[in-house]
Amino acid sequence: MDMQMMDRALRWDDLAPGLRYRSRGRTLTETDLVNFVNASWLTEGLFTSVEPGDREHGAIAGRVVPGALVYAYAEGLAKPTMEGIGLAFLEATLVVKAPSRVGDTIHVECEAIERKTTSKPGRALLRSRIDVLNQRGETVLTYTALRLVRCPPDAGAGPPAVAAGRP
Repeated sequence: MDMQMMDRALRWDDLAPGLRYRSRGRTLTETDLVNFVNASWLTEGLFTSVEPGDREHGAIAGRVVPGALVYAYAEGLAKPTMEGIGLAFLEATLVVKAPSRVGDTIHVECEAIERKTTSKPGRALLRSRIDVLNQRGETVLTYTALRLVRCPPDAGAGPPAVAAGRP
């Protein structure tokens, strides 16, 4: 099933559990890899060497990029939807499912799982599942994020929205 492309800020009313959308794509380049490795100090040979002799006994073929880079780019791809509503990133549970390589084009598919207001008016918690897919439709990374978001001051009135049912 095709998901709606979302490249705009979401509002509280949009964030009902069960909302699903996808981001635009982003190709991972050699420059991205080099800059990320230099900034993060993830300098193991898997990410820094292109010499066949250095890589012939490696478990993963190709010019592999760190899962941390894929996660960071996933957050950037999802960022437009949180513009103006996002207050804080609180936690994540993350699993790398498959390697990503230079030349892969990734996008994120997001689903709002749960939202609930806090005791402080105008604040709520939003739990989302984010899947990162490559150009072949393979899930390479998945994480569940908990964020503090803005909501209307009276959003706590009435029954709270609960977790969406997942098949």
